[in-house]
Amino acid sequence: MTTESPADTQSPNRVGNVANYDSEKIRVLEGLEAVRKRPGMYIGDTFERGYHHLVHEVLDNSIDEALAGYCTEISIVVHADGSASVIDNGRGIPTGIHPTEGVSGVEVVITKLHAGGKFDKDSYKVSGGLHGVGVSVVNALSEWLKVEVYQGGKTHFMEFRYGKPVAPLKVTGSTNLSGTKVTFYPDHTIFTESAGFNLELLAHRVRELAFLNAGLKLILVDERAEKQQEFFFEGGIRSFVKHVNRARNPLFEEPIYIKAERDTCSLELALQYNREYQENIFTYCNNINTQEGGTHLVGFKAALTRCINFYANKNGIIKGEESVQGEDTREGLTAVISVKIPEPQFEGQTKTKLGNADVKSFVETAFGEHFSAFLEENPAIAKIIMTKALEASRAREAA
Repeated sequence: MTTESPADTQSPNRVGNVANYDSEKIRVLEGLEAVRKRPGMYIGDTFERGYHHLVHEVLDNSIDEALAGYCTEISIVVHADGSASVIDNGRGIPTGIHPTEGVSGVEVVITKLHAGGKFDKDSYKVSGGLHGVGVSVVNALSEWLKVEVYQGGKTHFMEFRYGKPVAPLKVTGSTNLSGTKVTFYPDHTIFTESAGFNLELLAHRVRELAFLNAGLKLILVDERAEKQQEFFFEGGIRSFVKHVNRARNPLFEEPIYIKAERDTCSLELALQYNREYQENIFTYCNNINTQEGGTHLVGFKAALTRCINFYANKNGIIKGEESVQGEDTREGLTAVISVKIPEPQFEGQTKTKLGNADVKSFVETAFGEHFSAFLEENPAIAKIIMTKALEASRAREAA
């Protein structure tokens, strides 16, 4: 009688498998080659969304210059040949030789993943491009990329092909400008199904950024159709809420606006109720649209529910065993929540959900204090909000 060990029955070819798997089978992807091999890991997909994400990544760098206080105007240009440019009037990517890499700062930023001033707290207190992969990923996924840096009275130029430098950074002329211009042409062997840049999709993000950065001018140009749009909102996120509510019959004229800071964190929040039933809450961290919400949204919802219940109970608006649930307080609500923090923790490379635990308590406390004070100081608007929440509560109970 013969017996077989469990190992024998489960892996009859294990010896052959081991023999076939040796060190030669291990492939190391150098630099930007990894991005070209697995682009979805860096930009989400290689379809329309990912294609437009290339512009967003370059734009985020210019926005970081605005957040740092060095940039007041950004232009986004779609050229007739299908390429795109992002031009800002910031400080310009550093052009000097990097102390450890031995090449220009421009080459380091454009060719190295996880390289950039955003990892240095003295350069950027707040940054949306958390992972430091933005421009280098765009370079990796482009047939060609050209960068001009206007700095110290000189124009510096460098060109890349399929992620690799054509020649070192060189001075091509003199200028009175300051800033950076990045022009790139996406690699259509990677984006095989793209029909080019959609101006409406770009305009949506550009408008959003103009709302989130009061006083920053963004210009969107489409050379294919000879169109130009300017986005500039002194009212910031208050203008954002008004824009969303423009056809929704708001219940009071001006959005409630709250601004608060704690240590290195800041909160901007605007809200306004309308006669509709759905809620529209837009959340951002360092200008990144956190579409899946996160800790800032959790803190806001908790404080909103608590403040409305406290005010309603204190003023005898809630009767008997009535209660107002969280969903009741958000019916017909339009709100924009924008936090800026030095070290955001996002879930996933595409930054769609904020994970910082301390942001929940910051938003909950800051919003709660300001909103409670607003309700006390504005009883007429408070009554409108309470009535809206109670109507939602009673409708829910009746259902």
